[in-house]
Amino acid sequence: MLIPLILSGGSGTRLWPLSRELYPKQLLPLVGDRTMLQETVARVAGLPDLADPIVVCNESHRFMVAEQMRELGVTVQAIILEPVGRNTAPAVAVAALIALDQARKAGAKAGAKADADPVLLVLPADHIIRDVAAFQAAVAVGRAAAEAGKLVTFGVVPDHPETGYGYIRRAAGDGPAYTVQQFVEKPDAVTAQNYVASGDYYWNSGMFMFRARAYLGELKRHAPAMLSACENAVAAATRDLDFTRLPKDEFSACPSDSIDYAVMEKTDSAVVVPLDAGWSDVGSWSALQDARPADAQHNVISGDVLTEDTSGCYLHSTSRLIGAVGLKDHIVVETKDAVLVASRDKVQDVKALVARLKAQGRYETSLHREVFRPWGSYDSVDSGERFQVKRLVVKPGASMSLQLHHHRAEHWIVVSGTARITRGGEVFLLGENESTYIPMGEKHRIENPGKVTLHIIEVQSGTYLGEDDIVRFEDVYGR
Repeated sequence: MLIPLILSGGSGTRLWPLSRELYPKQLLPLVGDRTMLQETVARVAGLPDLADPIVVCNESHRFMVAEQMRELGVTVQAIILEPVGRNTAPAVAVAALIALDQARKAGAKAGAKADADPVLLVLPADHIIRDVAAFQAAVAVGRAAAEAGKLVTFGVVPDHPETGYGYIRRAAGDGPAYTVQQFVEKPDAVTAQNYVASGDYYWNSGMFMFRARAYLGELKRHAPAMLSACENAVAAATRDLDFTRLPKDEFSACPSDSIDYAVMEKTDSAVVVPLDAGWSDVGSWSALQDARPADAQHNVISGDVLTEDTSGCYLHSTSRLIGAVGLKDHIVVETKDAVLVASRDKVQDVKALVARLKAQGRYETSLHREVFRPWGSYDSVDSGERFQVKRLVVKPGASMSLQLHHHRAEHWIVVSGTARITRGGEVFLLGENESTYIPMGEKHRIENPGKVTLHIIEVQSGTYLGEDDIVRFEDVYGR
């Protein structure tokens, strides 16, 4: 049994303002119609003996991850929620423990011998791979090695000297899987040139493959405290709707470390499989620019953009026209509430800019103006002293929580669709162009009983309009 294990816990700060803490790059459609998470899951389709995937994600992203899997038509074995980030080694450990437990239960239920040691294909959710056939061929090589007890890493065949990646040095041999001789840190430019020229070095992709027990055995050998903490967290985990929720206290006690440092650099069972499949980890705006087709002026353009005497630029418009004149090798990214302008050779410093915004307490580091919820989304169209206007979008069959506000009243106007409204002891329907008023302190709820999306304009008025002025009484999403 082959289980894709998708790691979807990152925040992607280098792709701000598009990627934000609560809506990170792996949940965005950066290179096509599907999100990067969806592309990661889709590219394993067709592999033999493939089981449903396991996804590990930040607790704050759980409903978006679940919705994106539903849109893809994929059933997941588990969506494991991390209450705090502890890097990749603990994330893979808890997933391996849960995969083993589910394999045992599946075997017992079927009355047959359980696949007690499934192979895990560990894939970050935020990579681009252009050649899926080459990727699947590398996976087949890795699987043979993993089934033989090896811990496999996939090394990207470098096409240029790169100082932003760690490297893997292979030992001598005929392949197709090579013993790992050494993991090396990010090199300087001269060293990177020598690595590429030698042909013995690969970029460290962060993708792995091994049997669950093999990984846990090496973790016990090299990081026993980490394994113990993960075992305690899994033992105390709870089911919440479609999610497996790790307890905060137990998981917070786990040391934080990557698979590379915790296991792969220390084990004597590591092998590397070369991967030449058009890979990118999209770690910056320049990397995303390189991963997308350019026009005759070497510009990559997305959205409503006009250019004049502009070349070598990445220009991304989300909601407004961008006009670029006389620009060369720049990044311009527009969202509804922020605009980034950066020289292409300075895009790595976007992370420092985000850190400054965060230190100032700016919401733009974590949220977009349009905020996604399990029932749909809301967009803060306008605001001022004692008022705020939002556009609410409620999915068919979805329901907001039964709630009240202590400091604001609300007016709702249905733009399209049908709303079922709870207001105090009343329950009634509102159609297009109909409206209602929710007094301050009144219990209320919006539901969409129809089969089309419900759009509502909400006008709030009061002394405090923050999102934390919500008292929930009932919520189908367990918030």
